[in-house]
Amino acid sequence: MKKPAPQKSKPRSLHPRNVHQGRYDLAALCQVNPGLEPFITTNPAGLETIDFHNPQAVVALNQSLLKKYYGIDYWHIPEQALCPPIPGRADYIHYLADLLKDRYAIRSPKNERVRVLDVGTGASLIYPILGNRLYGWTFTATDIEARSLQSAQVIIDNNASLNGRIELMLQPQRRSVFDGVIQPGDFFHLTLCNPPFHASADEAQQGTQRKVKNLSSKRRQPPSAADKLNFGGQSNELWCPGGERAFVTRMMRESETYGQQVGWFSSLVSKSDNLSALKKVLKNSKVADFKVVTMTQGQKVSRFIAWTFMTSEELRRHAPSTDV
Repeated sequence: MKKPAPQKSKPRSLHPRNVHQGRYDLAALCQVNPGLEPFITTNPAGLETIDFHNPQAVVALNQSLLKKYYGIDYWHIPEQALCPPIPGRADYIHYLADLLKDRYAIRSPKNERVRVLDVGTGASLIYPILGNRLYGWTFTATDIEARSLQSAQVIIDNNASLNGRIELMLQPQRRSVFDGVIQPGDFFHLTLCNPPFHASADEAQQGTQRKVKNLSSKRRQPPSAADKLNFGGQSNELWCPGGERAFVTRMMRESETYGQQVGWFSSLVSKSDNLSALKKVLKNSKVADFKVVTMTQGQKVSRFIAWTFMTSEELRRHAPSTDV
């Protein structure tokens, strides 16, 4: 008997609270940001889209999304800074909100007294923006590059809703994560991080070249200068010695010192192959609990790992007291 053809599973969606489900409403986005309109084109299926190979188009899209859904009137990044995909970045925030609600046993994750530490915030300041506008959280955002923090400060200065809600802090110790940042008396309910992916500058360049080649082949066109710029990024955003695994391992080991000053630590893990090694680091430490949260966007799967040194009772004692 002939076996039935396997059913194609539907692409898995974003977090249920993520507003960026389905296709972008480009007409609505152009209403809030007319600067997006010149970048709109029609794909072979006859649907309106933008050229995601054009870095100016991607920046204009982000500006439109941030203005329409998050009330951000000004958002600019330097040419060589990474331009973050907002739907996926918002998913990390939403799943952290679930973790916060469940593990602190609070009624709602929307709470102005929630303090969050963003490790390596970058020039885009994207996680503090999303976390504050979605849930009202206050942030300390760190980076090892003064230039990135200068760009982030301009974003804060030009958006009244962010003033007083995000503190920027330079991490002068380039090999440290929490040392010099978490001060005596501090308590953070959450930390988050999008760590450098590659292990060297050469590896990062090869990764960029592969992306450019793959995208240009889909268009049947040779790579352009715009393609290369679109997959830019400052060195500290793209690579560090040992890559993602070494960075997150260092973060995990350093976190032991601050286990009573942070409720839940977390970090994105881009390479699933790194998970077993990172889990082993946590199992050999004094963590009380850890978990891996899987996030999906269509066919793309990403994840973050979160860990705590506190018992459930200790976490509840540190729960933020006043819901918004």
